[in-house]
Amino acid sequence: MGDLFATLTRRVDANARRAVELYARELPEYKALASGDREHTDLLEFAVLLRRRTVELSAHDRPFTGADLAVIASVGHERGRAGISLHAHRSVLGLHSTLTVREIHEAADPSGLDDLMRLLGWIGPQGTAAQNAYTRGFLDGQRNVVPLVERVQQLAAALLAGDPSAAELARRLGLPVPDRYLLTVVRIADQDPPLPPTARAELIGVLADTDRVPMRWQDSREFVALLPLPCEATSDPSDPSEREPDEPAEPPEPAEVSEREWERALAMSAAVAEIAGRRCAVGATVADAGALPGALPLARRISGAAPVEAVPRKVTTLADVFVELGAARVPEVDRWLRGIADLLFQGPDLVSTLDAYYRHDMNRLLTAAHLYVHPRTLDYRLRRARELTGIDPTSTRGVRALSATVARILADT
Repeated sequence: MGDLFATLTRRVDANARRAVELYARELPEYKALASGDREHTDLLEFAVLLRRRTVELSAHDRPFTGADLAVIASVGHERGRAGISLHAHRSVLGLHSTLTVREIHEAADPSGLDDLMRLLGWIGPQGTAAQNAYTRGFLDGQRNVVPLVERVQQLAAALLAGDPSAAELARRLGLPVPDRYLLTVVRIADQDPPLPPTARAELIGVLADTDRVPMRWQDSREFVALLPLPCEATSDPSDPSEREPDEPAEPPEPAEVSEREWERALAMSAAVAEIAGRRCAVGATVADAGALPGALPLARRISGAAPVEAVPRKVTTLADVFVELGAARVPEVDRWLRGIADLLFQGPDLVSTLDAYYRHDMNRLLTAAHLYVHPRTLDYRLRRARELTGIDPTSTRGVRALSATVARILADT
């Protein structure tokens, strides 16, 4: 055994004590856990065992045995049964990784490069194997004490944070682990009161009984659901027969979201609005599982630009509100649209009329039928909008300016 491994062996007890002290100092849940004599002893013994086996095995380049991983999983199981949260679980794994690097750095000697490279090569795969075993045990232990509603929300939080434990948590819930999700954000109108915590938990319980997918409340006004999507390629651009000789390979494009999947997202959104008794706006985007953290802000912005309705009639996507989102980023354009909105409010029912007109692709008869008015009444309202704003609703300019204005009004209603 080289000097590095001998040094780490001598420092096992001291490093283990420092680790337990750090967990208790940084994590309130571990502070409470370490307050009991028996629990503190258990924490310390496991920290010693893990470090001792790390030195013994890495010195001879041997992996953790099945018995080692079983012990690690059993300790994770006890942590889950003790009520440690998934957030604290992730945090303690991060702290352990940080400490491992620090302990190696403190023990390393410039003359022991071979030992250092051997240890670093061992730490990567074996550290992952140990963390996976610990996480599996932890989630199994949680299953006995954490309600389904909370575990469904934990899964959504893990996915949205890019947490590697999300896949294992999904499997423990009996849920698929897809490559893509339809990330749907339901926003409660600012003018309506938010739901209290008990009502939010009850709503997720009702939804989870009928459609068990990752879902959670980001805050009192924002509900997020992640609907799994099948991953199918519309073509295989990697096939050389489908490319020019000098054309580089491109990743396959994902299949279109089916009408059934959009209907599923809309049904869940409508259920949120109905159960909550609040007016809502719905926005969604498709994202790969690994890209969910970056996709959430976009879905939020889409939801923020979507119309507020008592019962959502559609799931708004980027294609529906890209003009509004772009305009909102330019203060001068935003002020201009607000000015047009103020003018429209001077006429009778002009906002609802223009909304119906553009949603029916400017078809006069369909719009009039939807509004339960005579086509001549519709013509009068369109003329009135032109007189007030100086913009013809039937022109290309009118479609661009007035539809963006109406969308902005409805999103703020």
